[in-house]
Amino acid sequence: MLTAYDYPTALILNQAEIDIILVGDTLGMVVLGYETTRDVTVTDMIHHTSAVKRGNETCLIVSDLPYQSDKTSELAVGNAKQLVSAGADAVKIEGNKTGIIRAIISEGIPVMGHVGLLPQTTDRFRVRGRKEREANQILEDAVSLELAGCFAVVLECIPNSVAKKITESLSIPAIGIGAGSSCDGQVLVTHDLIGLFDRFKPSFAKQFVNVKKEILRAVECYKFEVQQGTFPDADHSYE
Repeated sequence: MLTAYDYPTALILNQAEIDIILVGDTLGMVVLGYETTRDVTVTDMIHHTSAVKRGNETCLIVSDLPYQSDKTSELAVGNAKQLVSAGADAVKIEGNKTGIIRAIISEGIPVMGHVGLLPQTTDRFRVRGRKEREANQILEDAVSLELAGCFAVVLECIPNSVAKKITESLSIPAIGIGAGSSCDGQVLVTHDLIGLFDRFKPSFAKQFVNVKKEILRAVECYKFEVQQGTFPDADHSYE
């Protein structure tokens, strides 16, 4: 699973045959320039989900319910329906909100759960579950989400040993992000994977290529050629 927030990225993830596209509320930071994901609105999510849908043919699209869009069951169901209308196949919700999750599922909308570090509500970004009590609570939360009907659950920023125990305790897929290699699947923010966003670098995010450097190089070459009068040349002009 990888994130996408626009049409061209969705096309690339389709070509790579990625299983799941997450239209994550991380778009607030890596695309819209917000300080946190809490500034993301349902309107933002609808706009970007629609763009991803237009570039998608084969991937399952999961869209985040943004901060405070799931305060009540009625509100969450209404917002989930809007995201599905925009092109999402399912929604993702943070935390052990079983009543709200059941309400969404009862409307025929699949839900992906999310436990461990919860970016929408945390006051500190740190690894969760290093202490036994906290680890047990995360396990209980994950099991509760499965019982509530979630088809999968994201495990974020927890020790590998805890993630392994949770994965083995669930019959639904556990998808890790900063949760080690024992999960059934993995998810990363695409902008982290390709080096396009460097304001914040999670220690668990491997950078497979640095696209930002290549874009900067291309822009600088363009600027130089325009200033020198070598672009546009005959091959890039009309007679």
